[in-house]
Amino acid sequence: MNFIQKKIKSLSDDNQPDYILFYLSSILIIVSILFSYSLSIYTVIYWDYKPFHFFYRQLFTGILSILIMWSLAQIRPNILIPKVGWFLFGFFLFLIAIMQFLPASLVTESGGAKRWIRLPGISLSPVEFFKIGFIYYLAWSFQRKLTDISKLPFKEEVKLLLPYAILFGFIVFLIAVLQKDLGQVVLLATVLFIMLIFANRSWKIFASLFAIAIAGLFALILVFPHRITRIKSWWSMVQDSVLSIMPESISTALRIKEFPEPYQVGHSLNAINHGGITGVGLGNGSLKLGFLSEVHTDFVLAGITEEIGFFGFFAITLILFGIIFRIFRTSRRIIDTKYHLFTIGIGLMISIAFLINSYGISGMIPIKGIAVPFLSYGGSSLLSVAVAVGLVLSISRNIK
Repeated sequence: MNFIQKKIKSLSDDNQPDYILFYLSSILIIVSILFSYSLSIYTVIYWDYKPFHFFYRQLFTGILSILIMWSLAQIRPNILIPKVGWFLFGFFLFLIAIMQFLPASLVTESGGAKRWIRLPGISLSPVEFFKIGFIYYLAWSFQRKLTDISKLPFKEEVKLLLPYAILFGFIVFLIAVLQKDLGQVVLLATVLFIMLIFANRSWKIFASLFAIAIAGLFALILVFPHRITRIKSWWSMVQDSVLSIMPESISTALRIKEFPEPYQVGHSLNAINHGGITGVGLGNGSLKLGFLSEVHTDFVLAGITEEIGFFGFFAITLILFGIIFRIFRTSRRIIDTKYHLFTIGIGLMISIAFLINSYGISGMIPIKGIAVPFLSYGGSSLLSVAVAVGLVLSISRNIK
């Protein structure tokens, strides 16, 4: 009788998912729905959309995202994670690879790059979902090949990591070269680098990878003139404060003259400054009226800060950091190495995306087209982060 009771209990899986993580994520999704209406007013008027065009679309996507998180949280990870992980990795890598060969009727092109696949009513960005699959692949592969291996000679360690380098080089070609999306490659490279740390690799490997990454980054910048122009534009904005503390000979050599400062970042800083401590009020922002053309997407943090001020931005940041903390908390408490590495990767994906966007809109680094997790308008970004959090919620059921 006791054996039967124990068997039933093991099958029922009494452990509950991390509902605090679910509630925090849902709050940010609701915030994104509200600001999809408040911040999109100029775009609605300019393109003659219906007043609630963006609101209704984000409302539908937001509700669907919450349902996805809830549904995935109810499924055991051993059943869910491998199937979803391999699907996201294989299927969306395939889509990224074939996008360049699809007809214009099926692909949305921006700046000469094909990044979105057109579906009825929506456009899908495969790279947003591929990132989750890539993290799963790394977690699965690192568990099998790296974490249980003692210290190896440097050459043997290089041979062990060579397949990852070849795969990542292919990914760089697809995303940074064909899709011209360097920001996503920087994000993936950072996640890969940090996950290797948790896979117990030697310091020589990290030094080598860092040198290769810097060289590769410079190469990807130099090959495309628009990236050089973007960096020069950013440098023209920050050079006075940086060069003021350097010797005159170096300052003269590095100074760029008569180069326009980044238009969007300048207005982003104006919006943040205009919001002050308490903001100008929900819906009352003025920089969204044609000055920040993508204020509800890439510059959503600037638009939010103008309307609800530093206090509002700080509250939203606390919620986001709470989400990241709960994900890392799950990672720290899970026994399975694969799930431990996967949840670390998801937490890094969310936090690095937030940092790249926030540093970009404040002028600290060159701006990159990285969506703010949960907050930026867009179906692909919101749905993919919902899937990622849903998988973490499923894994959290295994915490003892």
